[in-house]
Amino acid sequence: MSKIICGKGQELYKKAKKVIPGGTQLLSKRPEMFLPDLWPAYYSKAKGCKVWDLDGKEYTDVSYMGIGACVNGYANDEIDDVAREAISNGVMCTLNAPEEVYLAEKLLEIHPWAGGVRYAKAGGEAMALASRIVRAYTKKDILLFCGYHGWHDWYLSANISNENALNDQHLSGLEPLGVPKGLAGTNLPFHYNNFEEFDELIKRHNGKIAAVVMEPIRNDYPENGFLDHIRKVTEENGILLVFDEITAGFRLCPGGSHKVLGTTPDVAVFAKGMTNGYPLSAVVGKKEVMEASQGTFISSTFFTERVSYAATLKNIEVYIRDKVNEKQIEYGKKVKSGWENISKKYNLKVHIGGIDPLGHFSFDYDNPLAFKTFVTQEMLKRGYIASNSFYTTGAHSISIIDEYLKNIDEVFKEISDCINNGGDISTKLEGPCCQAGFQRLNG
Repeated sequence: MSKIICGKGQELYKKAKKVIPGGTQLLSKRPEMFLPDLWPAYYSKAKGCKVWDLDGKEYTDVSYMGIGACVNGYANDEIDDVAREAISNGVMCTLNAPEEVYLAEKLLEIHPWAGGVRYAKAGGEAMALASRIVRAYTKKDILLFCGYHGWHDWYLSANISNENALNDQHLSGLEPLGVPKGLAGTNLPFHYNNFEEFDELIKRHNGKIAAVVMEPIRNDYPENGFLDHIRKVTEENGILLVFDEITAGFRLCPGGSHKVLGTTPDVAVFAKGMTNGYPLSAVVGKKEVMEASQGTFISSTFFTERVSYAATLKNIEVYIRDKVNEKQIEYGKKVKSGWENISKKYNLKVHIGGIDPLGHFSFDYDNPLAFKTFVTQEMLKRGYIASNSFYTTGAHSISIIDEYLKNIDEVFKEISDCINNGGDISTKLEGPCCQAGFQRLNG
């Protein structure tokens, strides 16, 4: 198969790195995370699960689908028609958009344990808002956390006391530069399914803990009643429980994954899949807790923008009507089963993980990033935006997945042939190896 030719996307990215520190606004979209020097980088159009780059070349997205935001597919007609109507009726006004009330009612209908909703524009911003609210309600400072919760000071402060605190939560190498040193000790990590670690933190800091903040699920399911244990301990000690549903929400069911897992929090935070790509996030919580938001200052002009509320309402309607969560799970199971069968077929050491709608794999060899880069490179040649993750959506289909797995089979066979012949997969890369975690980019 012929080599990849750098197109307009890479040329534009070279310009971007001169004027935008880091090159992009989101770490997960940096070309260096996929295929350095060769990734298309920018899109001209996206529809369903199809993407067109700046050279007009068409791809099928079998990777992150807008970093998990587009559960109903790119440019969904029903959702975008509602957004266009909202635009035509005025994006912003001195008065408030009624859709923010309608959406709050819908979120409370989906989560009947809750009694109040506040909004922000992005997931990390909503997590900062949630941390402010729970501290305001409890009048305590310390948060215990598990998982990834964004870029704001409250979260990055964990790396002030321990520079490795966040390394195995999701991203490694996150420097707390610019975060006030006085926040040290206010945000303390524990690990999923680790009872002993959690209980020790409770014992050591009890009486000073405002809340436990965690992803109810990300890659692994709770074991031995882990979430129930956390709920019991927090209730016994007057500690609030905050579930970050930004990644897992609207994957296993309409609304929060905690509905499936059977543990009810005091606060849940949503973004991404709730909106199908429109910039809106929501903090949903028990009425008495959410009332504390009135005692602290949380206010922003663009929290009141109309379009995202209208689009999000329609996205939720379509998601529920079309039972998209069932499709995500069905497709995800098929993808993960395909990876497993193909790996066994070629006797490759591949680890497969993640909940069904958010599956991922990794190679259990020295220099696994080289293997990941090779997969991305060869799948790009075959017309796929692909990596080692597949976020399923309502825009995918069984036939799309069958064709994807056929191509993955071919790529895995090439890897197997290389290994069996004593070769080094790095020699088959047409550019540099991809990066993992946070690294500063120069040039």
